[in-house]
Amino acid sequence: MDAADATVEKLRAQCLSRGALGIQGLARFFRRLDRDRSRSLDSRELQRGLAELGLVLDTAEAEGVCRRWDRDGSGTLDLEEFLRALRPPMSQAREAVIAAAFAKLDRSGDGVVTVDDLRGVYSGRAHPKVQSGEWTEEEVLRRFLDNFDSSEKDGQVTLAEFQDYYSGVSASMDTDEEFVAMMTSAWQL
Repeated sequence: MDAADATVEKLRAQCLSRGALGIQGLARFFRRLDRDRSRSLDSRELQRGLAELGLVLDTAEAEGVCRRWDRDGSGTLDLEEFLRALRPPMSQAREAVIAAAFAKLDRSGDGVVTVDDLRGVYSGRAHPKVQSGEWTEEEVLRRFLDNFDSSEKDGQVTLAEFQDYYSGVSASMDTDEEFVAMMTSAWQL
């Protein structure tokens, strides 16, 4: 394990020790540090922010962490990628129940969930905004789908996007049994 990985492991442990909201709290904290709204931090901003959280890094360590998750060569740390890296890996049991829920939604079996797939599983007719005439049933289903879609919101959710969404939920749940029970109930598996 190199220094950047060791730093992330320390930060992950610190977040998890804060309970279910540790990584979410870190996300909010980093967004406050991102004063220019670039959705990224340079090594100095990262170093200053982590020091406020009690994790003191020297300049080389902060630069190493930024380099590790600098996907576009900008010299900065993309917040979403970094927060994703902090999430603990999921067990096979969690991955399997996520795949089962996705398969239930992917009625066409093409590996992509669309509004057409959702129509076969869910109805938006009872939604209050549909009943009031403010939204169509199509809009309700699209907004539901947008919860799982990446930041580009293309109306298509892949298994990777669905897994990414649930990896964030998974990070807040202590046991596989708890996570599997929640997924089984939520998706009626």
